[in-house]
Amino acid sequence: MFDGIGFMELLLIGILGLVVLGPERLPTAVRSITGWIRSMKRMANSVKDELEQELKIDELHSNLKEAESKGLSGLSPELQDSINQLKEAAQSVNRPYQVEDDQPSPAKAASESEPKSSGESAKVSSESDKT
Repeated sequence: MFDGIGFMELLLIGILGLVVLGPERLPTAVRSITGWIRSMKRMANSVKDELEQELKIDELHSNLKEAESKGLSGLSPELQDSINQLKEAAQSVNRPYQVEDDQPSPAKAASESEPKSSGESAKVSSESDKT
């Protein structure tokens, strides 16, 4: 991170900070500066990830155009893999909220756990009063 800055320069910056800010405010200033650096790194990584994703999308798009021009026959394995990835992505977008029938819904499970009638709950409370 500090490729052009040596130990003597860092020591000089530390001493100047101590003289200018004093021993009471120096730790707070160092914390705030490290927070800024951390947020800048986070932002740079976010931009880097977005660019990589856009490049991958662009590559898939160019592979799809090439596959369309060849008529989807006699494709290289790389192009076939790209087409398969695009098909899987399209299927996941088309049915993102599909619920399987064997899993009970949360509302149904909650209604099954409640007592069936108020008479049953009255029975239970009257039996507990007797003991």
